[in-house]
Amino acid sequence: RPAGLEVFETGYRNINDKSLKKVSLAATALEGMRGIASIDPELTVKRQGDTVSLMNSDTTVASFQAPPEDDVKGWSALTMDLSSAGRGVSVELREADAEKLYQAVFDSALSNLDVFSHYAGAEEAKKNRAKRDGFSGIGIRFRMVGEDALITQVLPRTPAFSAGLKRNDVITHVDKASTAGWSKEEVTARLRGPVNSMVEVTVRRRKKKEPLGFEIERQLIVPTTVTYGYDKGVVFLKITNFNTRTSRDLTAKLKKARRDHGGEMKGVVLDLRGNPGGLLKQSIKVAGLFLTQGHIISTRGRHPDSLQSYDAGGSDQAGGLPLAVLIDGKSASAAEVVAAALQDRGRAVVIGTSSFGKGTVQTVVRLPNEGEITLTWSRLIPPSGYVLHGLGVFPAICTSGAGVGGRQIIEAVLADRGKAVSIMEEWRKTSMENETKRRDLRASCPAQKRANPLEIELARGLINDRDLFLRVLNLFPAPEAAQH
Repeated sequence: RPAGLEVFETGYRNINDKSLKKVSLAATALEGMRGIASIDPELTVKRQGDTVSLMNSDTTVASFQAPPEDDVKGWSALTMDLSSAGRGVSVELREADAEKLYQAVFDSALSNLDVFSHYAGAEEAKKNRAKRDGFSGIGIRFRMVGEDALITQVLPRTPAFSAGLKRNDVITHVDKASTAGWSKEEVTARLRGPVNSMVEVTVRRRKKKEPLGFEIERQLIVPTTVTYGYDKGVVFLKITNFNTRTSRDLTAKLKKARRDHGGEMKGVVLDLRGNPGGLLKQSIKVAGLFLTQGHIISTRGRHPDSLQSYDAGGSDQAGGLPLAVLIDGKSASAAEVVAAALQDRGRAVVIGTSSFGKGTVQTVVRLPNEGEITLTWSRLIPPSGYVLHGLGVFPAICTSGAGVGGRQIIEAVLADRGKAVSIMEEWRKTSMENETKRRDLRASCPAQKRANPLEIELARGLINDRDLFLRVLNLFPAPEAAQH
């Protein structure tokens, strides 16, 4: 059984079964086969009735009987047969390896779905899995300066940190092999390896005449996504993205704050600006850290497994203290789940600009070639019931275009509270099909990339004035839909 056949079968079956919108398997497979034109533009695929033909310029190379419309195995076999026929007349296709063919076919097959559905080859998929789940390594970040691999960061609680590697060390050898002439990718590949395996790293250190050697045991490295700060009663927590350790790290930081500052704590600022998202279940856990009970998010798609509802069940790790959530136009996906849930449940004041509006969930399908298809398969529905995708989260305090203002911005919102309340009411009830209305709503607080201290200043001001915080929080009371 050819390996390629299994790859195409797995891909086509999952696209057919799990994509958010119902697709025609036949049309998807045909579009995939047309992707071979990206390898050789002289090759085209045409269907007339029950016949699928491969053309080289205007000459018919081969013709095949079209399988039944929903026959996964039949269309997969046809993809293999057609590409094989193409190799007989095309030098470019003949010289293309299997991976290049998979990329061409799946890129084309997925092109008519949405921008978030895509194929990743084996190497790219490996990097994607490392971002989500961690990777086996020693725990450093480095950059190439000429031919030098200069360590720019040694991650805490990692083998490199324990061994004694330091920032600004230059890696000269890995397992006694000189790194001279290596690319960054080659250095990375040599440093990584199976968990619990050993690697010998030699470095050049400033003010040390002799090179330093380290025997380091590789471990699973999951990058830190949570940073912590504290100033005059206010706890600052920034989440850069959501990976397998995010909720655990956030829990540890909240415990540290309570342990170190206890009764001095006045409130928490959760900064999600610039956060592109990540793992959905981690965002649910993060939202749950600030809620004792009730609904967080629902997902809705065609596949039975995509129909999920997630509720909080635990304790509020911030002890009910005022909570401000910062978002901007780059806050997306999992970050929007957190902001929407905490706003809809009446737990937090959201400050910033309209968020990105990426309210769909992707499932990752691992293929037999170790590549993967990322496939959009459901929509996110916050507690108040609106469709997040294409709309995003509306902040109680909008900072779009503002550089300064502080308390005056808050007072202006409260003075014209009817406007904000009206926008939120429309935000929560406008249908997904009413694209014009949704565009108008987003224009009321345009999405922008923000790295301005203004949002921090506003959050601090609210936390230091409990009455003001409650007045803003109560602008958008939790709707009935959020109570279940």
